[in-house]
Amino acid sequence: MFIAMNRFKVQKGSEEAFEDVWKNRDSSLAEMKGFRQFHLLRGPVNEEEGYTLFASHTVWASQEDFVAWTKSENFRNAHKNAGSNKPLYAGHPQFEGFSVVEGA
Repeated sequence: MFIAMNRFKVQKGSEEAFEDVWKNRDSSLAEMKGFRQFHLLRGPVNEEEGYTLFASHTVWASQEDFVAWTKSENFRNAHKNAGSNKPLYAGHPQFEGFSVVEGA
């Protein structure tokens, strides 16, 4: 199994707009080979730097399935308007990928 996460620093006050972008997106993840789960996670607020931490979390059968997603037309379609949401962010998203060593 492979877990792909993107961390987002969302400008304080833009949390609802950020969540709406995700809730209203046209997702085709379920159509992709190896896709298992998706979660959008809301983390703590960093008062000093003025952002709320979010993470998108996807679970895949394998790293190869995830890489295939990133090279797919579905991926390009899902991300084609991402640039229009830049005002919501405090910096660029940070990707982290993990191979599952043990799980229940």
